[in-house]
Amino acid sequence: MAGLLRRIIKETQLLLAEPVPGIRAEPNESNACYFHVAIAGPQVSLFKGGTFKLELFLPEKYPMAARKVRFMTKIYHSNVDKLGSICLDILKGKWFPALQIHTVLLSIQALLNAPNPDDPLANDIAEQWETNEAPDMETASVWTSLYAMNNI
Repeated sequence: MAGLLRRIIKETQLLLAEPVPGIRAEPNESNACYFHVAIAGPQVSLFKGGTFKLELFLPEKYPMAARKVRFMTKIYHSNVDKLGSICLDILKGKWFPALQIHTVLLSIQALLNAPNPDDPLANDIAEQWETNEAPDMETASVWTSLYAMNNI
């Protein structure tokens, strides 16, 4: 447990000392394993202008087990389901202990910029995206306006 705490402190200090542009991650005051995260939608994406809230939790077996991350803000994205779960390889089978919190958050930010309908979590959105992209682009923009703007 002491090693885990040292790792969490080190990663938290790095997040606070060298913040990633467009990403804010703050540890919960009462639980060092839980982080409140806000990611700005990339300016050249369907999510521009939005700020998406996420929660990040470090499991007991961290860093040997992947972090748990989910969107708290509703988002129309083929790689995010209705519960906010995220389909991202480094959160699943491609996880390795050297990955740090900021790397995971950068990967999620990149996923906002480039949804991957070939590996969806929300199959209905991925199917619609591949069939007729224009209405889906509009829906993503509308949801960003409704749920991710002025939500902080």
